[in-house]
Amino acid sequence: MSDAGFGMGFGFGGVLASALEAFGPLCVGIDPHDFLLQDWGLPSSAAGAREFGLRVVDAAAGRAGIVKPQVAFFERFGSAGYSALEEVLAAARSKGLIVIADAKRGDIDTSLAGYVEGWLTPGSPIEADALTINPFQGVASLESAMEYAADNGKGLFVLAATSNPEAARVQGARVVGSASDQASRTDPLATATVSRAIIDDVSAFNAGRAEQGPIGSIGVVLGATVDFAALGIDMNSAHSPALPVLAPGFGHQGATATDVRRLFGALTPFTLVSESRSLLQAGPRGLAAAIDARAEEVRAALV
Repeated sequence: MSDAGFGMGFGFGGVLASALEAFGPLCVGIDPHDFLLQDWGLPSSAAGAREFGLRVVDAAAGRAGIVKPQVAFFERFGSAGYSALEEVLAAARSKGLIVIADAKRGDIDTSLAGYVEGWLTPGSPIEADALTINPFQGVASLESAMEYAADNGKGLFVLAATSNPEAARVQGARVVGSASDQASRTDPLATATVSRAIIDDVSAFNAGRAEQGPIGSIGVVLGATVDFAALGIDMNSAHSPALPVLAPGFGHQGATATDVRRLFGALTPFTLVSESRSLLQAGPRGLAAAIDARAEEVRAALV
């Protein structure tokens, strides 16, 4: 993917660029739902989740560059579930896969530090390369977490516009005195939506860490089924460094590979096409072929 060729060697953004260059933007979810465990002939237990996760890792390695374990499906089994997750995380990272832990953590800065240190400290039992994070207490409350991630060559993906319909009322609410308001008093969206303000704040953080390279360490989560225009989000606005995007909503939720450029505009080069259920339903025997086919489909759509 030629758009991703620059920026290699700079923190998490450089790692991400390398994976995009080698494999394209497909991100394979590791979601051991009960119905999938049953379909795969596995027990609904920590042992079943472990086996499921390891099989997905094996199928994704060499075919995709990024996997995203959904932490909740392991966490529900308590300490045994976390032990299973540790093995899946370690296996994925040992095979050269970028691992995004989909845990959606969020808290005041002191408590959040504990979460971030657990997930993003090199050598931690639950070490991942990036973590999804919830900004409900304000993006400013994430600042120390963002600094920690950037300092350790790790990434964060901040929830900004999620694809669940219940989110629209909150994420479409207006924020007075947002970064976008301060940037341009002539902006017709002088009071930006919550979603847009989060994007502005994350982009501003990345701009303040320009030494990280041309791709930011901190990205945002933008669901592929979201009406971005209704949220006042301009997908063709410039971000320097480039803004990574984790984009769920592909496959089972309805978005397709051919939608990527239309939906994400200028953000396309660093948009991760996240797909879970529609791939995982191929089963353990068909998963590798399904990943191969979808990865090629996504790459072809971006040529």
